[in-house]
Amino acid sequence: MKRLEDKVIVITGASNGIGLASAKLFVQHGAYVYITGRNQETLDEAVAAIGSNVTAVKSDVSSLADIDHLISEVQSAHGRIDVLISNVGIAQWEPLGHITEESFDELFTTNVKGTVFLVQKSLPLMKNGGSIILTGSVSGNKGTPAMSVYNATKAAVRNFARSWALDLKGTGIRINVLSPGATSTDNVIKNLTAIGQLEAIQAGIEQQSPLGRMGEPGEVASASLFLASDESRFMTGSELFVDGGAGQI
Repeated sequence: MKRLEDKVIVITGASNGIGLASAKLFVQHGAYVYITGRNQETLDEAVAAIGSNVTAVKSDVSSLADIDHLISEVQSAHGRIDVLISNVGIAQWEPLGHITEESFDELFTTNVKGTVFLVQKSLPLMKNGGSIILTGSVSGNKGTPAMSVYNATKAAVRNFARSWALDLKGTGIRINVLSPGATSTDNVIKNLTAIGQLEAIQAGIEQQSPLGRMGEPGEVASASLFLASDESRFMTGSELFVDGGAGQI
């Protein structure tokens, strides 16, 4: 059964990782997807991997002009958005005492400001039955060394869903947060390797997580499929964890 038949779905930050895994899965379930990213070459590779029913739009959510361009492209071709997934997120490892203004501004501009204006500018194309999914993180509910600013941005995303669920009352549009734990995306593996922390992080997860491993992008995508589909139609303002139990103990 195709659970997203004829739905138009926009996924930001979908040229790799969880976003790309979600786009692939959604197309398999009958959707037409728009994916965004900042690198055209990576976007082209993603389109080739997805295969069909996909349009890539080079877009940076930190730029309101880029968001306007994305919305214009969707409006011109399809005239509506059935599911919006705000998936872009960046992280920096900076412990207290070493936090820079540059990284603080970059994190909040991308993770927080980008989320606000992507959702706000998408609303005119969304109707009764629409679903908004914000990608949060288990880190938004936990303390993590050297990740305080990133964690704060994800805590903000979590509260957006609570508050916007009330703002959207009566529209038939629902909004939920999907919060992964540590997930073995290509970018995560590359970044942890670059700072020499991959083995330490993996060992820590093995010791602390009930399932003893990092998640796979496809496992998070399966939860995203549930939130995108009508099967979750009685959910709004909620947070769905896909974290191997790491944030629940």
